[in-house]
Amino acid sequence: MTILSQAFNFASRRGILLRKKLLLTIQRTSPFCRAVLGLKSPSVLPSCATSIFPISSVLSISARQISSTMAAKTPFERLPTNVVPVNYDVTLKPSLKSFTFEGSETIQVTVVEPTKAISVNCIEIEVKSVQYQADGGSEITGTIEYKKENEIAVFTFPEQLPAGKGSLKLTFTGELNDRMKGFYRSKYTGPDGEDRYGAVTQFEASDARRSFPCWDEPALKATFDITLVVPKNRVALSNMPVISETDDSSDSSLKVVKYDKTPIMSTYLVAYVVGEYDCVEGKDENGVLVRVYTPVGKKEQGQFALDVAVKTLPFYNKYFNIAYPLPKIDLIAIADFSAGAMENWGLVTYRETALLIDPKNSSSTAKQWVALVVGHELAHQWFGNLVTMEWWTHLWLNEGFASWIEYLCVDHCFPEFDIWTQFVNQDLGRALDLDALHTSHPIEVPVGSPDEVDEIFDVISYSKGASVIRMLHNYIGDEDFRKGMNSYLTKYAYKNTFTEDLWGSLREASGKPVDKVMTTWTKQMGFPVIKVTESQDGNNRVLKLSQEKFNADGKTVAGESSEWLVPITISTSDSPNTPVKSVLLEGPSMTVTLENVKPGAWVKLNSGSVGMYRVHYTSEMLDALTPAVRDKTLPPRDRLSLENDLFALARAGLASSVDVLKVTEGFINEDNYTVWSDLSLNLSKIAGMLQYTDGYEAYKVYERALFGPVAKSLGWEQKEGEGVLKSMLRELALVRLGRYGDPDIVAEARRRFADHCDGKAVLPADLRSPVYVTVLVNGDEDIFNKMLKLYDEADMQEEKVRIARLLGSTKDEKLIKRTLDFALSDKVRSQDSTFVIAGVTGSVKGREMGWQFVKDNWTEIHKRYTGGFLLARLCKSMTDGFVTEEKAQEVETFFKENTAPGAERSINQALENVHLNAAWMKNQSASVVTFLKDRPAA
Repeated sequence: MTILSQAFNFASRRGILLRKKLLLTIQRTSPFCRAVLGLKSPSVLPSCATSIFPISSVLSISARQISSTMAAKTPFERLPTNVVPVNYDVTLKPSLKSFTFEGSETIQVTVVEPTKAISVNCIEIEVKSVQYQADGGSEITGTIEYKKENEIAVFTFPEQLPAGKGSLKLTFTGELNDRMKGFYRSKYTGPDGEDRYGAVTQFEASDARRSFPCWDEPALKATFDITLVVPKNRVALSNMPVISETDDSSDSSLKVVKYDKTPIMSTYLVAYVVGEYDCVEGKDENGVLVRVYTPVGKKEQGQFALDVAVKTLPFYNKYFNIAYPLPKIDLIAIADFSAGAMENWGLVTYRETALLIDPKNSSSTAKQWVALVVGHELAHQWFGNLVTMEWWTHLWLNEGFASWIEYLCVDHCFPEFDIWTQFVNQDLGRALDLDALHTSHPIEVPVGSPDEVDEIFDVISYSKGASVIRMLHNYIGDEDFRKGMNSYLTKYAYKNTFTEDLWGSLREASGKPVDKVMTTWTKQMGFPVIKVTESQDGNNRVLKLSQEKFNADGKTVAGESSEWLVPITISTSDSPNTPVKSVLLEGPSMTVTLENVKPGAWVKLNSGSVGMYRVHYTSEMLDALTPAVRDKTLPPRDRLSLENDLFALARAGLASSVDVLKVTEGFINEDNYTVWSDLSLNLSKIAGMLQYTDGYEAYKVYERALFGPVAKSLGWEQKEGEGVLKSMLRELALVRLGRYGDPDIVAEARRRFADHCDGKAVLPADLRSPVYVTVLVNGDEDIFNKMLKLYDEADMQEEKVRIARLLGSTKDEKLIKRTLDFALSDKVRSQDSTFVIAGVTGSVKGREMGWQFVKDNWTEIHKRYTGGFLLARLCKSMTDGFVTEEKAQEVETFFKENTAPGAERSINQALENVHLNAAWMKNQSASVVTFLKDRPAA
């Protein structure tokens, strides 16, 4: 149910009329609905916008049909459906010298209603000619009109096209742009060290229209026959296997590569790549050919991803009980790529850092990241590609599900990662942080214009989506979940769906009210805080639970009355790993009785941190849990969620930050990497604000005392038989101690850095980040220059990215300036520049200089990244660390005068975070500083 259908329900309940003004953003309705509204076209509404219709007429519109088309902000028209595509036969000839391409296509179409005009999506393409030929008819030539603001080309013909089948023939030219969208050029270094260029694609969400005129909407699926005319000395790939390769009759240096017909699919999943690559290949247990393409000379760096993919495909085959539907799958590392990866059917594209692993020089963190990304993109081959959301409103169906099941897959392939505990930190924690803001948005958010789509490729669609899927999976159980998934994917194979279709399949498989429960999580913004009190009744513990919306500022908005159906699990000290009770909170409050829970025993809600909610305990309940943190009888995921909830409650003013820091000291015996990782993230937020006080030096002492014991227990050297999580914990602890000036860590890091630079002892990959951070934070210009030299000499993109993102750690104002200039230089790939700029925000001076740099270079930055999520992330990361209302006003004023399409939501979220920081500074900073200064010396 979208905002519009919610309005329908509201109007019906109140027995009032709904003004047609509400309907002005409906783009596509059923023929019956159009008749009711007096419409002749599916995409145009009459001008009498003030007309009022009886609600019975309005409600006759199918909510399914309109749910995906209500624009959130921008009046927007989807393409008319009087003509629909059946098959595209596309030939493209890119020039890697002039950075242009020539194209031709024949599109088999069905004319649903007779028309003289055909509208398709087309932008930054010049159509040279257009002809239409009805089956059995003669060819007629059309005229071309562009509607650039709507990214549409309209082909008008001298006579009406009859209903039935026909073919639309086009020739066109376009540019291989340098903006990492559509059909674009990618710069890389050839085997001879010279700069080379390839041609690659990135079409999600709506950029296929930059490569060939098409019906560029996910619901308008078709088959595709792709042909590429490319240099003979280049690798050329597309979604399907090659069926023929011949010489180009007009140019002996070129070859014509034709690919097999694709399944029925959406335009955003079409892909082709031209460049120089090496390859490693294998087959999974079902005989599917799997290839990983790497830069020339680096094929060994593709082996890890190949091993993961060969394990992953059969895992999904069995989980969904549906075979992978294509004969091959290629995974390819792209030099210039804005996203992390893209799930094009049969040809998955990746950033180099998301695919390539050097057996000797890649860190444990990098290996885990590659495993997760490969698992994510291969899940899309079923969930997203085989079955696709009807419109971008339902994007979360793709991304939320894949972001959940990637963990299930990695847990199967690499149980040593303890990956579900990391999920609580990396996905659930991030989702809770963002979704507590008043500027968040529902999982299922109305999307109209393509400009709006990039904004919802965010933590809500991915991480909150994954978190509610995980909660649902736990609620109905794995067996019924798998049955429901098989039913869903089988029923809707090669089709498009709405969120309600998934809920229906899972409801039928489980017999539980899935749609009723999940609608409360996808249709409304935010999540609840569960407040719990307890009393003892003999051998039983009686809990009183209540829910209310949790807001990051602790304030309830007037009229706010959100309520969720909340699956709640409860564990006790006698059963720490298995819930003793599972209940569904269906109203504002309920009472739960736990049998045989003795006085003094602890009780923990949200066992295993599966639920998308926070818990507010009484002081007595928290006191009972604290010893279980210290002796680790409380499981890691529960220790993590306990401290995470406390930090959030303190930020909201519902708990004392001083009390939370005291509880944090109880983690002194902690040995779990993920718990430490979450603690460090939460502490970093406080540290950033304390930089503006005279208590920052005392805070550094506090951090050194907290992280010192775990670092000492691990030491610098990896021990025999040590697992990957110990390596990651060592890296984390050393980074914290080095950043906060532990003298022993600083001295050792400097020694190891000198030996590394001199070639005496190369740093292990897992020690590079802590050593680099430590020497940069505590170093001078000589150290900075050595880091730049290491960057220039690095052959692996992982190492370049690691160094570039850490350069901004320096404290020296002159070196911060050099870092910012370096970020926009030719030495840094455009895809990485935003992260290098954001790297300076770890200090007050860096934050100020970075923000000024963005303002001074806004024209160039905006030109580079407009219309993409990198701009949104940069705007947010450069501003949300400020701590005064004056700074918030400055940021707001700048973005009023300098618009950032696609980044507005992120900017508003950053501003809200600044307000939260300012409130914390006003209300809690003084007491925290006093606590830190009064702590006894270590």
